[in-house]
Amino acid sequence: MSEFPEYASTYARELAARSRAFALQVFEGKGELAQEDGFSPDPFGELGRAGKVPGLKQRFPDRVLVMTSERCFMNCRHCTRRGILGKTPIVETPAQLKACLEYVKKHPQVRDVLLSGGDVLTLPDAKVLEFVNAFAALPQVDMVRVCTRALCANPARITAKLSQALGHSRKVWVNTQFNCADELTPAAVQAADRLLAAGIPVSCQTVLLKGVNDTGPKMLRLLRALSAARIRPYYVFMCDPVAGIGRFRVDLAKARAIENYCAERIGGLALPRFVIDQPGAKRKMPI
Repeated sequence: MSEFPEYASTYARELAARSRAFALQVFEGKGELAQEDGFSPDPFGELGRAGKVPGLKQRFPDRVLVMTSERCFMNCRHCTRRGILGKTPIVETPAQLKACLEYVKKHPQVRDVLLSGGDVLTLPDAKVLEFVNAFAALPQVDMVRVCTRALCANPARITAKLSQALGHSRKVWVNTQFNCADELTPAAVQAADRLLAAGIPVSCQTVLLKGVNDTGPKMLRLLRALSAARIRPYYVFMCDPVAGIGRFRVDLAKARAIENYCAERIGGLALPRFVIDQPGAKRKMPI
Protein backbone atom coordinates (compact mmCIF):
# COMPACT_ATOMS: atom_id res chain seq x y z
CA MET A 1 0.00 0.00 0.00
CA SER A 2 1.37 3.40 -0.95
CA GLU A 3 1.98 5.83 1.88
CA PHE A 4 2.23 8.88 -0.37
CA PRO A 5 -0.52 11.46 0.13
CA GLU A 6 -2.58 12.02 -3.01
CA TYR A 7 -0.95 15.44 -3.45
CA ALA A 8 2.62 14.07 -3.18
CA SER A 9 4.94 15.06 -5.98
CA THR A 10 5.81 12.83 -8.90
CA TYR A 11 9.43 13.52 -7.94
CA ALA A 12 9.06 11.76 -4.57
CA ARG A 13 7.34 8.78 -6.14
CA GLU A 14 10.13 8.42 -8.70
CA LEU A 15 12.80 8.73 -6.02
CA ALA A 16 11.17 5.90 -4.05
CA ALA A 17 11.24 3.74 -7.17
CA ARG A 18 14.99 4.38 -7.60
CA SER A 19 16.17 4.25 -3.99
CA ARG A 20 15.45 1.35 -1.65
CA ALA A 21 16.67 3.42 1.32
CA PHE A 22 14.13 6.14 0.51
CA ALA A 23 11.36 3.62 -0.19
CA LEU A 24 11.86 2.04 3.24
CA GLN A 25 10.87 5.37 4.78
CA VAL A 26 7.73 5.64 2.65
CA PHE A 27 5.97 2.29 2.53
CA GLU A 28 4.42 0.37 5.39
CA GLY A 29 6.65 -2.44 6.56
CA LYS A 30 5.62 -6.05 6.98
CA GLY A 31 4.31 -6.55 10.49
CA GLU A 32 4.32 -2.84 11.30
CA LEU A 33 2.34 -2.39 14.49
CA ALA A 34 0.04 0.33 15.74
CA GLN A 35 1.34 -0.30 19.25
CA GLU A 36 4.51 -1.72 20.80
CA ASP A 37 5.22 -2.59 24.41
CA GLY A 38 6.71 0.39 26.18
CA PHE A 39 6.04 2.89 23.40
CA SER A 40 3.29 5.43 22.84
CA PRO A 41 1.68 6.98 19.75
CA ASP A 42 2.24 10.35 21.47
CA PRO A 43 5.42 10.05 23.60
CA PHE A 44 5.85 13.81 24.03
CA GLY A 45 2.26 14.39 25.10
CA GLU A 46 1.51 16.78 22.26
CA LEU A 47 -2.18 15.96 22.17
CA GLY A 48 -2.49 17.05 25.77
CA ARG A 49 -0.30 20.13 25.50
CA ALA A 50 -2.55 22.37 23.47
CA GLY A 51 -3.07 24.60 26.51
CA LYS A 52 -4.70 27.98 26.08
CA VAL A 53 -3.28 28.51 22.57
CA PRO A 54 -4.33 25.73 20.19
CA GLY A 55 -1.63 24.92 17.66
CA LEU A 56 1.24 26.25 19.76
CA LYS A 57 3.46 23.91 21.79
CA GLN A 58 6.29 24.72 24.17
CA ARG A 59 8.72 22.18 25.65
CA PHE A 60 11.75 24.42 26.16
CA PRO A 61 11.91 27.97 27.60
CA ASP A 62 13.43 29.73 24.59
CA ARG A 63 11.42 28.22 21.73
CA VAL A 64 7.91 27.36 20.63
CA LEU A 65 6.56 25.13 17.91
CA VAL A 66 3.63 26.28 15.81
CA MET A 67 1.56 23.64 14.05
CA THR A 68 0.80 25.14 10.66
CA SER A 69 -0.48 22.18 8.63
CA GLU A 70 -1.70 18.59 8.89
CA ARG A 71 -0.20 17.69 5.52
CA CYS A 72 3.25 16.49 4.42
CA PHE A 73 4.84 15.75 1.06
CA MET A 74 5.29 12.15 2.22
CA ASN A 75 4.14 10.11 5.19
CA CYS A 76 7.42 9.09 6.81
CA ARG A 77 6.95 5.74 8.55
CA HIS A 78 9.40 6.81 11.30
CA CYS A 79 7.72 10.16 12.01
CA THR A 80 7.30 11.34 15.60
CA ARG A 81 3.78 12.54 14.78
CA ARG A 82 2.70 9.57 12.67
CA GLY A 83 -0.03 8.73 15.18
CA ILE A 84 -1.35 12.20 15.95
CA LEU A 85 -1.49 14.22 12.73
CA GLY A 86 -5.08 15.14 12.09
CA LYS A 87 -5.85 14.90 15.81
CA THR A 88 -3.84 17.83 17.16
CA PRO A 89 -4.97 21.46 16.59
CA ILE A 90 -3.29 23.57 13.92
CA VAL A 91 -3.23 27.34 13.43
CA GLU A 92 -5.64 28.09 10.61
CA THR A 93 -7.27 31.50 11.18
CA PRO A 94 -5.96 35.05 11.68
CA ALA A 95 -7.41 34.98 15.21
CA GLN A 96 -5.49 31.80 16.03
CA LEU A 97 -2.27 33.26 14.64
CA LYS A 98 -2.85 36.42 16.69
CA ALA A 99 -3.25 34.28 19.82
CA CYS A 100 0.11 32.64 19.11
CA LEU A 101 1.77 36.02 18.64
CA GLU A 102 0.32 37.29 21.90
CA TYR A 103 1.61 34.20 23.70
CA VAL A 104 5.12 34.77 22.40
CA LYS A 105 5.03 38.46 23.35
CA LYS A 106 3.98 37.52 26.89
CA HIS A 107 6.96 35.15 27.12
CA PRO A 108 9.97 37.33 26.32
CA GLN A 109 12.37 34.42 26.80
CA VAL A 110 11.05 32.93 23.55
CA ARG A 111 13.45 33.81 20.75
CA ASP A 112 13.07 30.85 18.39
CA VAL A 113 9.85 29.92 16.56
CA LEU A 114 9.53 26.62 14.69
CA LEU A 115 6.94 26.40 11.93
CA SER A 116 6.06 22.75 11.57
CA GLY A 117 3.14 20.36 11.42
CA GLY A 118 2.87 18.53 9.01
CA ASP A 119 4.98 20.56 6.65
CA VAL A 120 4.52 24.32 6.45
CA LEU A 121 5.53 24.34 2.77
CA THR A 122 2.44 22.34 1.81
CA LEU A 123 0.68 25.69 2.29
CA PRO A 124 0.52 28.36 -0.46
CA ASP A 125 3.33 30.93 -0.53
CA ALA A 126 1.07 33.67 0.85
CA LYS A 127 0.16 31.58 3.89
CA VAL A 128 3.78 30.54 4.51
CA LEU A 129 4.87 34.17 4.41
CA GLU A 130 2.00 35.21 6.67
CA PHE A 131 3.38 32.92 9.36
CA VAL A 132 7.01 33.83 8.76
CA ASN A 133 6.54 37.57 8.62
CA ALA A 134 4.25 37.69 11.66
CA PHE A 135 6.81 36.07 13.94
CA ALA A 136 9.85 37.68 12.31
CA ALA A 137 8.32 41.11 13.04
CA LEU A 138 8.57 40.49 16.79
CA PRO A 139 11.78 42.16 18.08
CA GLN A 140 12.37 39.39 20.64
CA VAL A 141 12.45 36.67 17.94
CA ASP A 142 15.93 35.96 16.58
CA MET A 143 15.02 33.10 14.29
CA VAL A 144 12.02 31.59 12.55
CA ARG A 145 12.64 28.01 11.57
CA VAL A 146 10.87 26.64 8.51
CA CYS A 147 10.76 22.90 9.16
CA THR A 148 10.28 21.07 5.87
CA ARG A 149 11.17 17.94 3.96
CA ALA A 150 10.41 19.63 0.64
CA LEU A 151 14.08 19.73 -0.34
CA CYS A 152 14.09 15.93 -0.31
CA ALA A 153 10.54 15.07 -1.34
CA ASN A 154 9.50 18.00 -3.57
CA PRO A 155 12.46 20.30 -4.33
CA ALA A 156 10.55 22.20 -7.01
CA ARG A 157 8.50 23.69 -4.16
CA ILE A 158 11.58 25.73 -3.19
CA THR A 159 11.30 28.38 -5.89
CA ALA A 160 13.61 31.36 -6.29
CA LYS A 161 10.66 33.66 -5.63
CA LEU A 162 9.74 31.95 -2.37
CA SER A 163 13.38 31.77 -1.28
CA GLN A 164 13.89 35.49 -1.80
CA ALA A 165 10.70 36.29 0.11
CA LEU A 166 11.71 34.02 3.00
CA GLY A 167 15.12 35.64 3.17
CA HIS A 168 13.80 39.19 3.36
CA SER A 169 13.60 39.38 7.17
CA ARG A 170 17.06 37.82 7.64
CA LYS A 171 15.59 35.76 10.47
CA VAL A 172 14.59 32.60 8.60
CA TRP A 173 16.46 29.33 8.95
CA VAL A 174 15.43 26.17 7.11
CA ASN A 175 15.56 22.85 8.94
CA THR A 176 15.21 19.89 6.63
CA GLN A 177 15.67 16.12 6.71
CA PHE A 178 17.83 13.89 4.52
CA ASN A 179 18.42 10.34 5.69
CA CYS A 180 20.53 8.85 2.91
CA ALA A 181 22.86 10.14 0.24
CA ASP A 182 20.47 8.98 -2.51
CA GLU A 183 18.18 11.82 -1.48
CA LEU A 184 20.80 14.48 -2.32
CA THR A 185 19.79 14.59 -5.98
CA PRO A 186 20.76 17.46 -8.31
CA ALA A 187 17.25 18.87 -7.86
CA ALA A 188 17.58 18.77 -4.06
CA VAL A 189 20.98 20.48 -4.20
CA GLN A 190 19.56 23.16 -6.49
CA ALA A 191 16.73 23.77 -4.03
CA ALA A 192 19.29 24.27 -1.26
CA ASP A 193 21.25 26.61 -3.54
CA ARG A 194 18.17 28.80 -3.98
CA LEU A 195 17.74 29.13 -0.23
CA LEU A 196 21.43 29.77 0.37
CA ALA A 197 21.50 32.42 -2.37
CA ALA A 198 18.72 34.21 -0.48
CA GLY A 199 20.85 34.25 2.67
CA ILE A 200 18.97 31.45 4.43
CA PRO A 201 21.01 28.93 6.45
CA VAL A 202 20.02 25.32 5.77
CA SER A 203 20.49 22.60 8.39
CA CYS A 204 19.71 18.89 8.31
CA GLN A 205 18.20 16.77 11.07
CA THR A 206 18.79 13.14 10.12
CA VAL A 207 17.13 10.17 11.82
CA LEU A 208 19.22 7.05 12.40
CA LEU A 209 17.25 4.28 10.69
CA LYS A 210 17.94 0.57 10.36
CA GLY A 211 18.39 -0.38 6.72
CA VAL A 212 18.69 3.25 5.63
CA ASN A 213 21.80 4.77 7.20
CA ASP A 214 22.84 2.40 10.00
CA THR A 215 26.45 1.76 8.99
CA GLY A 216 29.46 4.04 9.25
CA PRO A 217 30.06 4.17 5.47
CA LYS A 218 26.40 4.96 4.71
CA MET A 219 26.28 7.75 7.29
CA LEU A 220 29.64 9.15 6.19
CA ARG A 221 28.48 9.24 2.57
CA LEU A 222 25.38 11.21 3.62
CA LEU A 223 27.37 13.70 5.72
CA ARG A 224 29.82 14.31 2.89
CA ALA A 225 26.97 14.82 0.42
CA LEU A 226 25.29 17.30 2.76
CA SER A 227 28.52 19.23 3.29
CA ALA A 228 29.19 19.35 -0.45
CA ALA A 229 25.73 20.90 -0.87
CA ARG A 230 26.48 23.42 1.94
CA ILE A 231 23.72 21.92 4.07
CA ARG A 232 24.89 21.82 7.67
CA PRO A 233 24.63 18.38 9.30
CA TYR A 234 22.96 19.49 12.53
CA TYR A 235 21.59 16.46 14.40
CA VAL A 236 21.42 12.70 13.98
CA PHE A 237 18.49 11.54 16.11
CA MET A 238 17.93 8.12 17.55
CA CYS A 239 14.36 7.04 16.71
CA ASP A 240 11.86 8.68 19.03
CA PRO A 241 9.97 6.32 21.38
CA VAL A 242 6.96 6.20 19.07
CA ALA A 243 4.76 3.12 18.72
CA GLY A 244 4.95 1.30 15.40
CA ILE A 245 8.51 2.09 14.30
CA GLY A 246 10.36 -0.85 15.83
CA ARG A 247 11.76 -1.99 12.48
CA PHE A 248 13.81 1.22 12.27
CA ARG A 249 15.39 1.20 15.74
CA VAL A 250 19.19 1.08 16.02
CA ASP A 251 20.70 0.11 19.37
CA LEU A 252 22.79 2.57 21.33
CA ALA A 253 26.09 0.70 20.99
CA LYS A 254 25.77 0.67 17.20
CA ALA A 255 24.83 4.35 17.13
CA ARG A 256 27.96 5.20 19.12
CA ALA A 257 30.08 3.13 16.77
CA ILE A 258 28.65 5.00 13.76
CA GLU A 259 29.34 8.35 15.42
CA ASN A 260 32.94 7.33 16.18
CA TYR A 261 33.42 6.05 12.63
CA CYS A 262 32.34 9.41 11.19
CA ALA A 263 34.24 11.52 13.74
CA GLU A 264 37.48 9.76 12.80
CA ARG A 265 37.00 10.56 9.10
CA ILE A 266 35.51 14.07 8.79
CA GLY A 267 36.04 17.49 10.35
CA GLY A 268 33.80 19.14 12.88
CA LEU A 269 31.93 21.29 10.35
CA ALA A 270 30.54 18.13 8.77
CA LEU A 271 29.93 16.19 11.99
CA PRO A 272 26.42 16.45 13.49
CA ARG A 273 25.52 15.84 17.12
CA PHE A 274 24.19 12.33 17.69
CA VAL A 275 21.36 12.72 20.20
CA ILE A 276 18.25 11.28 21.83
CA ASP A 277 15.13 13.41 22.19
CA GLN A 278 13.87 12.00 25.47
CA PRO A 279 10.42 12.88 26.87
CA GLY A 280 10.77 15.08 29.93
CA ALA A 281 14.44 15.94 29.32
CA LYS A 282 15.51 19.58 29.41
CA ARG A 283 17.76 19.19 26.38
CA LYS A 284 18.61 16.86 23.51
CA MET A 285 20.68 14.15 25.20
CA PRO A 286 24.03 13.19 23.61
CA ILE A 287 24.26 9.47 22.93
